[in-house]
Amino acid sequence: MKIKEFAVERWMDQYENQCAYNLAETCVESMTVDELLTMTGRQTSVLDELRPMKLTYGAIEGTQRLREAIAATYARQSTTNIIVTHGAIGGNALIYETLVEPGDTVISVLPTYQQHYSIPASYGANVKILKLREENAFLPDLNELESLVDDKTRLIAINNPNNPTGSLMDEAFLGKIVEIARRCGAYLLCDEVYRGTDQVGSGYTASIADMYERGISTASMSKTYSLAGLRLGWIAGPIELIHAVAVHRDYNTISVGMIDDYFATLALEHRDAILKRNHDIVRTNLAILEAWVEREPMISWIKPKSGTTALLKYAFDVPSRQFCTELLDATGVMFTPGSALDMEGYVRIGYTNNRTVLEKGLARVSDFLRSKVS
Repeated sequence: MKIKEFAVERWMDQYENQCAYNLAETCVESMTVDELLTMTGRQTSVLDELRPMKLTYGAIEGTQRLREAIAATYARQSTTNIIVTHGAIGGNALIYETLVEPGDTVISVLPTYQQHYSIPASYGANVKILKLREENAFLPDLNELESLVDDKTRLIAINNPNNPTGSLMDEAFLGKIVEIARRCGAYLLCDEVYRGTDQVGSGYTASIADMYERGISTASMSKTYSLAGLRLGWIAGPIELIHAVAVHRDYNTISVGMIDDYFATLALEHRDAILKRNHDIVRTNLAILEAWVEREPMISWIKPKSGTTALLKYAFDVPSRQFCTELLDATGVMFTPGSALDMEGYVRIGYTNNRTVLEKGLARVSDFLRSKVS
């Protein structure tokens, strides 16, 4: 099987441990173990709970307690609709492995996480791209989506909230996509790894798994819950799909780590406290970024409504990778080039890292931009 290089992951691996100001980070600022234990009231009792734990493979599909905590983040899902994976990246890969055959049509939005078009293409699917455009606030054109559907459409892949644009489809808009998927009998996969980070209200928009009988949600502990180091995610969807996924999962996962399962459970059982912390970060930091963009004549954007990232358009005639490497060399600030997301002419900023990192990093970017026009 041949597959394209995963451009954004290669970029991150090459530079993220070398930069001084990481404005490419896509997680809400990661928590320490001490922060997690303090927030969940387990500072004094955690070792009493962990010491007797026998480190077997554990519950193969995730403990009952963890799957109950995950199901509680949805409106209509139960533990039988949930299977635990190695991150959302593992969940997405398992969905494509389970559902897609050579010759199937798969429709994917772009930009999005590259898994959603490169993996099905590697399986011999006919991948059709639904381009998200600024003039539509980076929301899908529903007429264009309808035109891409054919009699072989097996799966439609969307990403809500969207990475990298921060666009957000509300329940009514999602309902229109559900209608299109239902008419052709397609599965509808929604990568919801940023769900919970909306700029208003509870932070949660509707999940596609709750809206459609063939709706599939993938998510994880990484972005919204600031625990990427657990490498734990899940799939929520129809019971028959979960059973089919489990057959494939046996070949590449067996189980997630018992300690990861334990800490993820603690976090989700206390998600209100984590979300209070994280909503303060995402909302405060977006306001900081918005003020900065308004001061920079060479930068434009569509302001995100959710998520942890934004696409910034720059008014320089240089490739985005060159722009980002020159910025990194000159200032120590790391962005992600749009070319790594098949969106040349833009850079992606992750704005929900540490506030001081954001403020100091943006100040250095301003100096760099001034040097480009002087």
